Amino acid sequence: MPAAQRPALIRTPVTVLTALRSPRQLSREVLAGMVTTLALVPEVISFSIVAGVDPMVSLVASIVLALTMSVLGGRPGVITAAAGSVALVIAPLVHDRGVEYVLPTVILAGLIQIAFGLAGLARLMRFIPRSVMIGFVNALGILIFVAQVPHVINVPWIAYALFALTLAIIFIVPRFTKAVPSPLIAIVVVTAIVIIANIAVPDVADEGPLTGQLPGITPFLVPLNLATLQIILPTALSVAFVGLMETLLTAKLVDEMTDTPSHKGRESWALGVSNILAGFYGGIAGCAMIGQTVLNVKTGGARTRISTAVAGVFLLFLVTALSPIMGQIPMVALAAVMMVVAVTTVDWHSLKPSTLRRMPIPETLVMVVTVVVVVATNNLALGVIVGVILAMVLFARRVAHVISVERELSADGESVHYDVVGPLFFGSSNDLVDRFSYADDPASVTIDLSRAQIWDASTVAALDSIETKYRSHGAAVTIEGLDERSTGFHRRLTGRFGV
Repeated sequence: MPAAQRPALIRTPVTVLTALRSPRQLSREVLAGMVTTLALVPEVISFSIVAGVDPMVSLVASIVLALTMSVLGGRPGVITAAAGSVALVIAPLVHDRGVEYVLPTVILAGLIQIAFGLAGLARLMRFIPRSVMIGFVNALGILIFVAQVPHVINVPWIAYALFALTLAIIFIVPRFTKAVPSPLIAIVVVTAIVIIANIAVPDVADEGPLTGQLPGITPFLVPLNLATLQIILPTALSVAFVGLMETLLTAKLVDEMTDTPSHKGRESWALGVSNILAGFYGGIAGCAMIGQTVLNVKTGGARTRISTAVAGVFLLFLVTALSPIMGQIPMVALAAVMMVVAVTTVDWHSLKPSTLRRMPIPETLVMVVTVVVVVATNNLALGVIVGVILAMVLFARRVAHVISVERELSADGESVHYDVVGPLFFGSSNDLVDRFSYADDPASVTIDLSRAQIWDASTVAALDSIETKYRSHGAAVTIEGLDERSTGFHRRLTGRFGV
């Protein structure tokens, strides 16, 4: 059949139903969720220590978060748990006021996230430039890698052999089979060797005690009054927006990895609901775990909510029934897995000299600044905010110089025509006043804005200033060519600035 007559290949999106009907995809989802859980546990435990709460509190909260988001979330494949960014934000409150203030803080943060999602504010994510996203991804890879380094230094020599064995399994097994994720095989094999040979190396249990008992419903231990609200409000706002930032950026990253869209508003309010439930049963908030999500989607090949549901169920199983075995997983094995994830997370194409030579310098600068701020502060959200602000400043500076003003004097010298080209906003219109020859122009001046648009009040004020200057020279100004929106905007504001 000729190529022109060949029917186009239509790729069926992977859904929960299609995964359930496909044994191969179902096994991929289940195994991806399991290996992600194993990589999740030590990080959650270490973050709980940072936050100043019991490790079991963070583990149970992670179970609630993973299961709730697998049902309510707007981006399948994202792993949500008690994350380090939230732990860093909530730690000062715990240290200053005690753990009893965590529950009301988490509830208030959840309500803020619900309001954010329902108000449609998640659409603001579209204003994050690609250069910031690339910087975010590259910084993420660096942070994941650096976080594993303490687990592979100052350890017994046998740990290095286990580390090397883990890497060998991860890279060699896929050459023979991809039915089971190689990181899962590596963790199981290395853990079995440690248990059978009774090898003493740092393990998960060293990160924090695993009692195997669920904590139950979190009680309210502080009065619900204005004084409590004043104490928790700053931390609640930080928890809410840091969690939203990392979750929405992770969702956007997964969108690009899978070439599928997600509902960011739903992801936002679902995170709020999940955090409130986790607060009542567990006690600490969370957000998307970026490294584990990359492991789940990119390495494990997960595409549906099945993987995240399995992660929650398997974590519950590990915490309760298998906590003694889970505690014996060598940290070097998990570190090796996450280091591979870190290396594959970095966008190496963006760092090639050939790419950097072609990229505009402002774009490269934004990417580098984003990476530097994230790595220096260990705060992904702060790095993104700084990157976005820098991108906005550089964009405004660049756009401010794209307008042009062309002057054309009539043949009889009785009138002059100015043609303004380019977007008019505060950055460009402030210089507009200096583009006219007030003293030399005749009494009739026409300003043609058919190839320009008015975007803010600063431009209207600039046009009023131009008219005032010409009036002082005895000239009359006619502004023409405005589109309907600009005309209405100009008519509504002109003459109200006192220029």
